[in-house]
Amino acid sequence: MKQQTLAMAADQNNGFEQSRKPTRREEFLRTMETIVPWAALCQVIEPHYPKAGNGRPPIGLERMLRIHFLQHWFNLADLACEEALYDSASLRRFVGIDLGRERVPDATTLLKFRKLLNEHKLGEALFAQVGQQLQERGFKVNTGTIVDATIIAAPSSTKNADKARDPDMHQTRKGQQWYFGMKLHIGVDSQSGLAHSAVVTAANVHDKHPLPNLLHGNERRVYGDSAYASQKALIASKAPKAKDFTNQRTRRAGEVDEVQRAKNRNKSRVRARVEHVFAVVKRLWGFTKVRYRGLQKNATRAFTALALANIYLCRGHLLGQVRP
Repeated sequence: MKQQTLAMAADQNNGFEQSRKPTRREEFLRTMETIVPWAALCQVIEPHYPKAGNGRPPIGLERMLRIHFLQHWFNLADLACEEALYDSASLRRFVGIDLGRERVPDATTLLKFRKLLNEHKLGEALFAQVGQQLQERGFKVNTGTIVDATIIAAPSSTKNADKARDPDMHQTRKGQQWYFGMKLHIGVDSQSGLAHSAVVTAANVHDKHPLPNLLHGNERRVYGDSAYASQKALIASKAPKAKDFTNQRTRRAGEVDEVQRAKNRNKSRVRARVEHVFAVVKRLWGFTKVRYRGLQKNATRAFTALALANIYLCRGHLLGQVRP
């Protein structure tokens, strides 16, 4: 154990303020401290992480991972995260930084860590590891999958150094509105509501094309909106025992099929669970716009965000397993 400095003691005692109550941020960080499988996630990254030797020793892996997760939870860029750690005692406590003896890792260090994750596609690996850890704790992948996709916007302006849009991003029309960016396609377990698969594509890729990659193969039912209508052959190519429970179109030749409309409404009661994942990733984590150029960089962010969303969505059950 390291001896505490006055700076760390002041952080832990909140500046000796006796009338202060914990904030929602502190409660959230305390929960994540408890339920995130830090050791298992560090094992995924450790083979690729720099080793101590000649030159400057690397910062601890778990510390860098904690900072990286803070960037996802609070939608912080590298420099903004560095400044937030200097500014917030609760963030420093979560990361384990004592300003009395060490500095906060700078924005360049955070950038290099993110590049390491992107280079080795460790976002996908973290997502898979979280899924494995949750299954070991009792969250099983069942026989129903809900598929859906959401658009993540990208800058459409050409006022940049290259005088061009990101070539990996494309435009698409939804209703009467045009969008430019990428799509995040996910497969969600119909019982637990947790994401078990994901695919990132340009926005102009139709929702049906990644469909086989979103199924695990043991489904008995597949749910989806009308974008997946009449895709029985695609579903059977990956999950031959699955029944097609996707919403079917209700309007034909100007006539509305009320029977089919009622069936769609019943299916949507189950299908709505996929929106919980999107709500966490886009509304809570702030991933409504891409932060980087290129699909791969944003895919790494998307997979990591989905992993954290799965942990967040089952936080009550995980806390119950930890408490005596």
